[in-house]
Amino acid sequence: MSIQSAIKRKTAPDIRARKNGEPIVMLTSYHAHTAALVDRHCDVILVGDSLGNVMHGFETTVPVTLDMMILQGHAVMRGSKHALVVVDMPFGSYEASKEQAFHSAVRILKETHCGAVKLEGGARMAETVAFLSERGVPVMGHIGLTPQSINTLGSFRAQGRDESSWDPILRDAQAISDAGAFSVVVEAVAEPLARKITETIAIPTIGIGASAACDGQVLVLEDMLGLSPRTPKFVRRYGNLGPAIEAAVQGYASDVRSRAFPGPEHVYEMKKS
Repeated sequence: MSIQSAIKRKTAPDIRARKNGEPIVMLTSYHAHTAALVDRHCDVILVGDSLGNVMHGFETTVPVTLDMMILQGHAVMRGSKHALVVVDMPFGSYEASKEQAFHSAVRILKETHCGAVKLEGGARMAETVAFLSERGVPVMGHIGLTPQSINTLGSFRAQGRDESSWDPILRDAQAISDAGAFSVVVEAVAEPLARKITETIAIPTIGIGASAACDGQVLVLEDMLGLSPRTPKFVRRYGNLGPAIEAAVQGYASDVRSRAFPGPEHVYEMKKS
């Protein structure tokens, strides 16, 4: 069997080829079991540094480490079979130099076996994106609202509401595309700007709070399932699992406390001689 025929997963070139085609479906996952569920329906699974918020209760993604990303990336790879798995490069793992970024990306690819990495930043990261791409590392960009920069942004506010503010974001998108990224996440920008970016650059745009004008969409799984205590205004909840889980736990706790725990008790009884 040839190597090519053995490959079942979608690849970065597959996603790149979806520009102006069938919309790209992307969700986050951080666990083997949720990865197995979303893998059936998604083109891309993002192991996002949002795990800092939804798994560890951090206020921002800044505290997330490279080791944390690799651990969860490995779990998602074990649980999925078909989707392209992209792992976020966390804050502090790539900004110092393009060489630092390469070493961090190599660790991610080698230790998780994922298909690509994602990093935040536009024109300022273009040289790094080119450096990685030229050395065999598929890169997904991320522009608009960049959560890792929250300490300089000051808040998670939408970008590009005024047309006068479009130029820097348009330049960011073009720079990332020209540098060799295979796609770019566009976060929290106004619909007219998202449409302009999508029409202008050669690679697929994947929106999060950036309207249906993009070539695809991504959401944090816990947000769309109603498991996050706080969700952005743009998130449509496709489930409300939080109250259901709490009700199930409450029922279990009540049964245990009343010694009415249901189950095949006879399995545990000693056989009479």
